Amino acid sequence: MIDQQTRELVRERARNRCEYCLIPQEYLPLITFPVDHIIAKQHGGDSQSNNLCLSCLKCNLQKGPNIASLDPDTGLLVPLYNPRIDKWTDHFQYAGETITGLTPVGRATIQLLGFNQEQQIELRQALITDGWPLDP
Repeated sequence: MIDQQTRELVRERARNRCEYCLIPQEYLPLITFPVDHIIAKQHGGDSQSNNLCLSCLKCNLQKGPNIASLDPDTGLLVPLYNPRIDKWTDHFQYAGETITGLTPVGRATIQLLGFNQEQQIELRQALITDGWPLDP
């Protein structure tokens, strides 16, 4: 169970946007972004703030309890992006409305979480059109 104070800390730290794909909560007001266990409880993760991040519903559902995936370029098993220890810009960059992976961690996370599925690209196009800054 995650207490309300911890939820608020996670939301503020994330600047109220998904810490994986960076979509702002404000842009999807009908869906409250869940707090994600970066390392799932079934893998020994706890509910302390250093193991929690704000995640849009899509990234949360795609990630599930996964902590690793295959790099599509090398086929090697690599850890997923961890917002508490990794810097977003070390692993990802924007190329217009798509997100590209700069590292095996970035590529594996993009593939597993579906960052560049049609719906996500359309959402980022709408954000750009509406003048939302897509800054990491």
